[in-house]
Amino acid sequence: MRPESGTAQNGGLRKSLIVASLIVLILIVLAIAAALRFRIHAENNLKQDSRESAVLPVSVVHPTPLATTEEITLPGNAQAFRDTPIYARTSGYLKAWKVDIGTRVKQGQVLAEIETPEVDQQLGQAQADLKNAEANLDLAQITATRAEGLFKKTTISAQERDQAQSDLAAKRALVDSGKANVGRLEQLKAFEQVVAPFDGVITARNTDIGSLIQAGENTTTKELFHLADNHILRVYFSVPEIYASIVKAGEKTPVTFDSFPGEKFEGDIVRDAAALDPRSHTLMVEADVENPDGRLFPGAYATVHLKLPPASGTVTIPANTLLFRAEGTRVAIARDNHVSLVAVNIVRDHGNSVEVLGGITPQDSVILDPSDSLADGAAVRIVTAPESKPAAK
Repeated sequence: MRPESGTAQNGGLRKSLIVASLIVLILIVLAIAAALRFRIHAENNLKQDSRESAVLPVSVVHPTPLATTEEITLPGNAQAFRDTPIYARTSGYLKAWKVDIGTRVKQGQVLAEIETPEVDQQLGQAQADLKNAEANLDLAQITATRAEGLFKKTTISAQERDQAQSDLAAKRALVDSGKANVGRLEQLKAFEQVVAPFDGVITARNTDIGSLIQAGENTTTKELFHLADNHILRVYFSVPEIYASIVKAGEKTPVTFDSFPGEKFEGDIVRDAAALDPRSHTLMVEADVENPDGRLFPGAYATVHLKLPPASGTVTIPANTLLFRAEGTRVAIARDNHVSLVAVNIVRDHGNSVEVLGGITPQDSVILDPSDSLADGAAVRIVTAPESKPAAK
């Protein structure tokens, strides 16, 4: 073999080794670069995840604007416009009763008659005593007139004349007393007829023919009848303190009764107690319901539908959005991914929701279930936005 041929072969082998080494080096560099790139990407992802985990995820709800008119339902108690027990004013025995339960009566109508033999005898005696007193008065009058004439003739003394005048005054007083006694007994005699004091319906009869009737200050009186005037029903209901200021006399309010489901009756608010019950913190209110045909009964259970005018600028939010801080009630609003604590005043509490007045609008995103440690300006991330619901009625 020639020396030139061997040298050429060695040079080619040397070049191949150099190229192979370069290729391996490039591959190593590329592998290192890929590893560095992967590590940098992983570190960036970790930093991003750390930043995202540091931002508080929150759910928000939008406040609900109030309807033009709201109402609350309050239990009421219906009573007759006038309701009274009827007692006897004279003692005796019941001779007859003219009406029974359910009877409609007019003012002055006779309800019962009472036999009063003792009163009759006392009246006869009083009338006889009065006639005797009148006779004595006539004699005293004649005597006084005669004494006056004799005194002018100086036939009798002034003392005798004065005695005649005094006797005349005493006899006149006895006549006046007798007339008063007769009048009293005649009035008791008139009470033998028990009459209705006003138009109404007899709701109870607690006596019968032959029953002993006792009347007087030292006896236990027994109710003979019970009379109710139900052409108007007085419906009494208690209004909670937070709504007491909206009750106005002269306004109308719907009233429903269990015995007439689906039917509403018109009630006129006529008066209120003007003071809160210290135990229940409620205001007693009366609403009158016309009942000309007597369909509604006193004692019925009623439900009053009290209209509530909405307060200007109020919205409804869930109760679990409120934050109770030392500085007052607050709600947390998510604005530009940051927390803004806004002061609000609770106008009405519906339980699961509340009406509030403050610097929030239906467009604000109010945070649900905010943490007690949530600070103003804290970063947040909205993850859900549930649809808001109207306040429970």
